[in-house]
Amino acid sequence: MSMFCDQCEQTFRGKGCTEVGVCGKDEDMESLQKILLYGLKGMASYKHHARRLGKVDPEVDAFVEEALFATVTNVNFDMDSLLEMVLECGRMNLRVMQLLNDGHVEVLGKPSPVEITEGIQEGPGILVTGHDMVDLKDLLEQSAGQGINIYTHGEMLPAHMYPELRKHPHLKGHYGDAWQKQRDEFERFGGPILGTTNCVLIPRETNTYLDRFFTTRATAVPGATRLKTNDFSAVIQRAKEIGPLQPTAMRKSTIGFHYTTLLDVADKIVEAVKAGRIKHFFVIGGCDGAEPGRNYFADYAQNTPAESLILTLGCGKFRIRGYDYGTLKLDGLEVPRLLDMGQCNDAYGAIQVALALAKVFECGVNDLPLTLVISWFEQKAVAVLLTLLHLGVKGIRLGPALPAFVSPNVLAILQEKFDLQPIGKDAKADVAAAVGA
Repeated sequence: MSMFCDQCEQTFRGKGCTEVGVCGKDEDMESLQKILLYGLKGMASYKHHARRLGKVDPEVDAFVEEALFATVTNVNFDMDSLLEMVLECGRMNLRVMQLLNDGHVEVLGKPSPVEITEGIQEGPGILVTGHDMVDLKDLLEQSAGQGINIYTHGEMLPAHMYPELRKHPHLKGHYGDAWQKQRDEFERFGGPILGTTNCVLIPRETNTYLDRFFTTRATAVPGATRLKTNDFSAVIQRAKEIGPLQPTAMRKSTIGFHYTTLLDVADKIVEAVKAGRIKHFFVIGGCDGAEPGRNYFADYAQNTPAESLILTLGCGKFRIRGYDYGTLKLDGLEVPRLLDMGQCNDAYGAIQVALALAKVFECGVNDLPLTLVISWFEQKAVAVLLTLLHLGVKGIRLGPALPAFVSPNVLAILQEKFDLQPIGKDAKADVAAAVGA
């Protein structure tokens, strides 16, 4: 029986190409190629946002070309050199995340913590989901003075920490949870929805919001209206046609602990560590999802000791943010134990906090009382993971399961080099092990 190679898309006289030594593809090479490709896809997402903010880097552009070329048929048969390129993807992604962070701060202002309202208020409204702050900025400017409330959804929650966005009084607050709940939430919202990036679901047949669902540029859903430019007049007009929405119960929350905010009080954090008021740091976040096993992250967070700080980011925060973790006193400053640092692309900030602490305490990042418990789902999470590995961060716990595209041999290499492991089955026991209890 002929074997078909999905890489070079051909067979050779009834034999697969690996049997005749043409492309030499095997499980481990395929695994590394997939890791590289997924990392590039994730990096391209961040790169796209950075470019829209005016931030580009020719070195990154050149790397994307070279890395894609390395996955072409009959280019690279060497495990070591391909693994080297995988880690280089992590280095380049760090640069891209820095560009994106700098673009956000330069265009939208220095972030700061802010108390926001969650829920639907009286009046017409538009719900903005995804990740693109430029789209939100343009929508706010175009809808100003027209009596329409603008709400963030999902990963747009951190928008409120930027002064150039929250200066608009009609940015009323936030509605909704992580991306996998959007079908029900979009249905209940009742007004127009603007989907700006990935993590958008195809509506069910029973959903009725397609006629008020708009997407931007590359983001598209069958039956929705795709906007090719940043002219949001159609979305605004639809909100006027629908009219006032049904108000919901309200609650308050505080978000916006950007890494610059934490570095501004770094001296207080250091003193709290030296005094024993902070004994451990946890980074718990990443991608959320609907599959079983993700309750582990909520259980883990709830079992962290009172003398610890939890940094969270990405839509994985929605697993853990609905609980009261109490506060910590930092030399007269009282802060929540759970600090929401932003979107998945704000992982750059968590890295900067870790590097700053390591510098102050004159040690390596792996010597800090720091535990990373990361939930993953899609390509951007792969890019961030590669960045952490490039930086030599060890002991990361990944879940709810390790990626299926990582072959056993490649996994063994990553475990040997970086102690990369799946999350456990008992969150409470895993927390105790992390803090040495």
